[in-house]
Amino acid sequence: MTLAVHGLAVARGIAIGRAVLIASSRVDVAHYFIEADQVESEIRRLAQARDAVNEEVQRLRDTLPKDAPPELSALLEVHLMLLQDEMLEEGVKSWVQDRLYNAEWALSSQLEVVARQFDEMEDPYLRERKGDLEQVVERLLRELKGHPDLMATSAQTQRRSTRQHDLPLDEQADVPLILVSHDLSPADMLQFKQSVFAGFVTDVGGKTSHTAIVARSLDIPAVVGTRQASQLLRQDDMVIIDGDAGVVIIDPSPIILDEYVFKKRQAEIDRERLSRLRHTPAVTLDGQRIELLANIEMPDDAPAALEVSAVGVGLFRSEFLFMGRDGHLPDEEEQFQAYCRALEGMQGLPVTIRTVDIGADKPLDKGSREGDHLNPALGLRAIRWSLADPAMFLTQLRALLRAAARGQVNILFPMLAHAREIRQTLSLLDHARVQLDNRCLAYGPVKVGAMIEIPAAALSMPLFLRHFDFLSIGTNDLIQYTLAIDRADESVAHLYDPLHPAVLRLIADTIRAGQQAGKSVSVCGEMAGDPQLTRLLLGLGLRSFSMHPTQILAVKQEVLRADVAKLTDWAQRVLEADDPAKLI
Repeated sequence: MTLAVHGLAVARGIAIGRAVLIASSRVDVAHYFIEADQVESEIRRLAQARDAVNEEVQRLRDTLPKDAPPELSALLEVHLMLLQDEMLEEGVKSWVQDRLYNAEWALSSQLEVVARQFDEMEDPYLRERKGDLEQVVERLLRELKGHPDLMATSAQTQRRSTRQHDLPLDEQADVPLILVSHDLSPADMLQFKQSVFAGFVTDVGGKTSHTAIVARSLDIPAVVGTRQASQLLRQDDMVIIDGDAGVVIIDPSPIILDEYVFKKRQAEIDRERLSRLRHTPAVTLDGQRIELLANIEMPDDAPAALEVSAVGVGLFRSEFLFMGRDGHLPDEEEQFQAYCRALEGMQGLPVTIRTVDIGADKPLDKGSREGDHLNPALGLRAIRWSLADPAMFLTQLRALLRAAARGQVNILFPMLAHAREIRQTLSLLDHARVQLDNRCLAYGPVKVGAMIEIPAAALSMPLFLRHFDFLSIGTNDLIQYTLAIDRADESVAHLYDPLHPAVLRLIADTIRAGQQAGKSVSVCGEMAGDPQLTRLLLGLGLRSFSMHPTQILAVKQEVLRADVAKLTDWAQRVLEADDPAKLI
C-alpha cells in the first residue's frame, strides 16, 4: 500500500530507490547497578571508549578525500570537541560514582541532562546541535557494546538483494539505494561520496541540522524530521524522496512511480539548464547589473560560492568559528588564519564578515545559563554580547583588520539599534587599530556595515547612514522582531510572514534610504535566496542579494528574465496592498 510521510525539505531534487535501514544502537542500553569496587574499572571503560572513538573520528578527519565537502571536516571537529566536553565527562563520572550506574546507563543519563539544555536554546542551529551530541554518545555506546559500524555492511547486503522489477525497464540497470535512519552522523555521511546511496531520510533534524547542511553541499535529495519514517519503512521497500516538497513516498504505485521518474528527468534537465548560467553576468533585460553574493559558514565554503560564480561573500557567519568549543574561544591567530583562508578561497573577491552573533541562549562556557532569559531572542546576543566582553571583541576586530591586509574585507556588525552602541562599536574598532600599531602588525582598510534586523534600526536610517559604508538587511530577524514572532516556536510559526505589509515597508524604506545616500544595501536573509521573491525585491530597488550558494543560479535565472523598469510600479502596488501575497 502506498504511504506518504511528510518531513522537512532540506535538499532539492528527487531520488528513487530501495530503502536501506540503519538501526540506532542506542535503542537497547543496559541498565544495572555496579558494586562500589567496580567504579574505577567502569570509569576506565568509559575513558577507553572515548579514546577509541576520538582516534576513529580523528582518523576520519585526517583521511578525508580531497573532494569531500568542507562541512564534513567542520562537523567532525565539532564531534571531537564534544568528546572532550567536561560537562559530559564529569556528569557521566558522577552517575557512576554517586549512583553506581553502569557505564552505558550513566552515559545515556547524562545525555538526557545535556540534551534538555539544547532543547531550551532559542537559536535553531544551536538547538539542532543536540543531534551531534546524540551521535557522539551513540558512537561511545557502540564502542562500549562492541558494535561495528553498520552502514557499509548494510549497503553491501542491500546491493546484493535489491530487486529491480518495479522500475521501468530503462531504469533497471542500476537501482539506487536510499538510506533511512533515525539520524546520521558526519562519519556516516562521508560514505555518500563513494557509495551507492542516492538520498537519505531521517526521523529527526531540521533545516540547519548537520544532515541538512551536508545534503545541500553534496546536492543529495533529502527529507529530515519525518519522525517515524524509519519505523514505517522496511528493508528493501521502494522509496521516492521528493526533496522539493519534503515528502517520502513508500511503496509507490506504478502510476506514481512513472510520474516521479518523469519528474526526476525533468528536474535534471532544468538543473542542467541552470548550470549553463554560471558564467552569465547577472544583468536584467533593461541592463541593470545585479550583485549575487554567497552566504558561508566556514572558510572552506568558498569553493562552492565560486562554482556558481558568486561575485563575493555577502555574509560570513563568524560565530561558526566559536561554536562547540566548550568555552575555549578561538584566539586572534586562529581567527586571522580562518579569515585569510576565506579570502584566499574567494580568489580576490570581497568577503563580508559578520562579527560574532552569539550570546544569551548560546553560552560559550560549560556553565548553564538557560534560565537567565525568558526571551533569549531579546537578550544579550550579537553586538550586545560583544560589547559586554570588549576583550573578546577586540580580539576578533584585530584578526579582521589583519586579514584585511590580505584582501578586501568588509566588517558587518549585527543587531545594532542605539546610537551609543554604534559609537562604542566604532570606538573599539579604532582601539583595535591602535593596538595593532603598538604591536607593529600590518592591517588593511575595511568598509564597515550594519545589519538592519531590528525595526528600530530600519526606522533610524539617517543615523546608520552617517556612520556606515553599507547596510545589510537580515530579513530572518527583521521579520521575527517586527511581527513579535519567535520563529523557533512551532505554535506561532504560521504567523512568520515575509510578505507582511509592515515587513515589506521596512525593507523598501531601507533600500530607498540607502539609494538616496549612495550607499549599498543588500539582503542576506532567506528572502534573498527565494526565487519567488526576486522580482519583488528588484522592483523595490534591491541590487545586491546574498544567499546560500545553491540558490544563486535559480535567483540569477529570475534576474535575467526581469525588466526592472516594468517591475517598479507593480512592486509599489504590492507594497500598498493589504494582502501582498495575493499579488505575488
